[in-house]
Amino acid sequence: MDAGRQVEQWFHEYEIDITNYLVYYTGSKDVEDLVQETFLKAFQSFGRFKFESNPKTWLISIARNTAIDFYRKRSILHNLKEKLLRQTSDKELSITEEIVIQKDESARLLEAIHALKNNYRDVVLLRGIADLSAEETAQVLGWTDNKVNVTFHRAVKKLNSLLKEDEQVDPSFR
Repeated sequence: MDAGRQVEQWFHEYEIDITNYLVYYTGSKDVEDLVQETFLKAFQSFGRFKFESNPKTWLISIARNTAIDFYRKRSILHNLKEKLLRQTSDKELSITEEIVIQKDESARLLEAIHALKNNYRDVVLLRGIADLSAEETAQVLGWTDNKVNVTFHRAVKKLNSLLKEDEQVDPSFR
């Protein structure tokens, strides 16, 4: 199969996974350009893909590097806060209390994830959000499986600690 057809097939199979990963990684729902760039880079470097690994893992590696390049000069947390502030509109003021609470909890979780150091954030996003195995995450990050598992355990512990601190500051957060 030629590169164009193969990457197109992967696009149909993995576009949602790549989009979801990039949404969580960047803290923005506006990731279409990054998704397109990811698949364009996959097409351009198709000759270097070894069919020994999972294409999803390879594509997430490309997506991660694309996002890092794109956001290198920006503060992701700053962008996330701006995005959340822009989302408040008159239309949203009329939504139910439950949706407001869910949105607030999601925003706090995203903020807590982005407060983690880079290694912790990467492993939480890959293992917890992109649902990659330890082996696949190790391939993306260039780590050993053991390092992925240990770092993920520590990251989840730190994330829980951050969320508990937030809960103590604001008891309305459940």
